[in-house]
This record gives sequence, C-alpha cells and structure tokens, in this order.
Amino acid sequence: MPPAVPAADVRPVILGGDITAYTLVRSFHEAYGVRPLVLNMTKGGPVGLSRLCEHEFVEDFGDEAVLLRTLERVGREHGGPDKPPLLLIATGDWYVEIVVEHKDHLAQWFTIPYIDMGLLERIVRKDVFYGILDEVGVPHPATVVVDMSTDAGEERDLPFGYPLVAKPADSSRFHYASVEGKKKVYICESEADLALTLRQVRASTYDGAMLLQEFIPGDDTNMRVLTCYSDREGKVRFGSVGHVLLEEHHPLAIGNPCVIVNTEADEVIEHARRFLEHIGYVGFSNFDLKYDRRDGTYKFFEINVRLGRSNFYVTAGGHNVTEWYVRDWVRHEPMEGLTIARGEHLFAFVPRSVIRRYVLDPALRAKALGLIKAGRASDPNVYGPDLTLQRRAYNAIYHLNHVRKFRQYFTDRR
Repeated sequence: MPPAVPAADVRPVILGGDITAYTLVRSFHEAYGVRPLVLNMTKGGPVGLSRLCEHEFVEDFGDEAVLLRTLERVGREHGGPDKPPLLLIATGDWYVEIVVEHKDHLAQWFTIPYIDMGLLERIVRKDVFYGILDEVGVPHPATVVVDMSTDAGEERDLPFGYPLVAKPADSSRFHYASVEGKKKVYICESEADLALTLRQVRASTYDGAMLLQEFIPGDDTNMRVLTCYSDREGKVRFGSVGHVLLEEHHPLAIGNPCVIVNTEADEVIEHARRFLEHIGYVGFSNFDLKYDRRDGTYKFFEINVRLGRSNFYVTAGGHNVTEWYVRDWVRHEPMEGLTIARGEHLFAFVPRSVIRRYVLDPALRAKALGLIKAGRASDPNVYGPDLTLQRRAYNAIYHLNHVRKFRQYFTDRR
C-alpha cells in the first residue's frame, strides 16, 4: 500500500532501543514511509539492525544531562520552520519523565504528545492511581500501601489472604534501584515470603512505597491490555482491548504480554474513558487489567503514560498507532466520536512452539494457532521490508531465547 501521506509531513524522533522502539519504527514506515531518527545507548538489538530508521548510539544516554544535550543538538540540526516537524516519542517510563519534566524547554524544537509533569507525578504512583479510580467508580484489586520507612509488620491484619502481590508504587524509580533478588512483581505465598520481600526492598536504594495487593485468581489468559488515545482536548477518541494469552515469566519482565488476541470489551473502554477524561489526560495511555471470575469484573492494575511494550497488537489489528499522533499533533485534524477496535488478530513475538506448549486454555490455544494458520497473525519483529539476513538471524536467536526462558521460568498460576 502507498504511504498515507507524503513522508515530508513529519520526522519522528524515538527514544529507546527495545522492541517497543522497533514497533514504532515499523509502524511509521507502514503508515508514512518515513525513516525515524532513533536515539539510544544500544548498538545492536532490533533498532540497531534495522534499515528503516536512522539509528544513533549515544554513550551514557541514560544520564539525564547527556540525554538533554543530545535532544538539544538534534533539535538544532533537524528542526526548523522549513523542515518537517520533529515528533518526539519516548518508549520507556524514564524517558517519558525526562521529556515531560523538560517539555517547556524542548518544545522549541519538538512536538511533544504527552501530559504535563504535575499529572504524570500523580498517576504514575499506583497508590494515587487507585484513589482516582475509586473517585470515578472503576474497579481495582484491594490494596494496602506500605510506608517503607516504618518498621516491618505489614504481614499482620491484612484484609486479604495469601498468596498476595507485592509491587512498587513507583515502577520507574524501582526500575533503576539496586534491589537484592529484584523482581518486577513479587508473588508472596506466606507471611515469611512477604517479610523477606519487604526486608530486601527496605535494604535497597528504592525509597518509594510498596503496595500489597490481593491476588486475583487465574492464569495469564485472564489478563487484558487496553490502549486508549485521548486527543489534545482531553477527549478519548480510540480504544483497543487485547486478550492476553501469554505473558513473559522472567522475573524482570513478568507481566509483559507476549501473545495477544484483539478482543471486544466495551465496558473496559468506558471505565478508562471516565478515568482519563476526569483527569484531563492527553495522548496514548496503556492499562493492564485482569478478569476476576469471582465477580465477573475487570480489575484495573496500572496505567502507563505511553504506548506499551506490546502496542503493535493495535497496529496489527488494523489501527496504526502512529496515525493518531500525526493526525492530532502534526496535522491538527479535528476529531469526533470514539473509535473502538473490532475483529480478531493475533500478536505474538514468541514462536508457535511456545504458544502450543504454554497457553493453558485449550480453546484459546486453538484460536491462536488457527489465526496463525489463517494468516491473521503478526510478529512485530518480522517485517518484509526489513528482513535482511542479519535480521533473520537476530529473529531466530530472539525466538530461541524465549523458548529457553519459558522452559526456565514458566509458572502455572491458576
């Protein structure tokens, strides 16, 4: 298909080097035929091997001062009234926070499709996020906030039993903290497990709160992912729900969806709409949810103030995420109504053998394999215009690594 608009309309600048950044490179190429500039501190990986982008390795890019100096240089070199607008997109929480914190300064060169710092600081803290959900009547798991500056004892008198979930209230700060036995999320089977977890976190460099949360029963197939787009006026214009069939199980990646089938759950989008419009949100938002079979509700877990790692499930399902950015922030097109993604398409960045072995629900496993057979499936790493021999080798190794990780870490939690 020809590009939707001339390539000169926009110059994306993407921060990051993982699969999230690559899916955006691919999506911009599919929609507009443009070659984004991607900045990161990774020489290889999916972006470094791509011929669809201009990749710039920046040493010490994880340092805030280096990142800001780099963006100022890029803005001066590539920006200007006679050049396509620079659309700045961050693929990780830390990148988003730095861009938002310095948005007023960076806006002289870049178009920045993110919320302001005050709102970001409120909702990235999960304890505050849950409080706002309560205000607008959106269901979430029962949660206890733990002040990590106090003595231990949180394992007593909890309003729910074991197993329970322990996780940081501020995921971004926890990501960069040094923690013994660090996990993205901790499943505590007993008081002893919880006490050990809290001791390890208290002894670490993480200084935020921890959340203790009821464990909602059900395996990965009870999870859902929701992607919404809110226009510059704060109105929700798009929603796409994905039924997660399988998540990654590595301790530092647990909870990241790796197999998704597009599905329909309009009540979930309505819950998100109430929340997002209540707080005046703009841009893309990404929610993790779980279906609670005990009461038939979808419980909201968290919000990402950016596109999620698995965002390509939206583009693969027929709604290219980059078009919302360009229409709203570059072309300033008027937007009306609410578009809800319909139909089924399989997103997976793991091989078929992993789906066949580790998707636990027989009917959903058969559906996934059937969609692959019918040609209604997409692997974000496999894109014809970018399939060099080097990239084919990378994809094969990437798949083999996931086979190894599932053999080592997969846990059947029903």
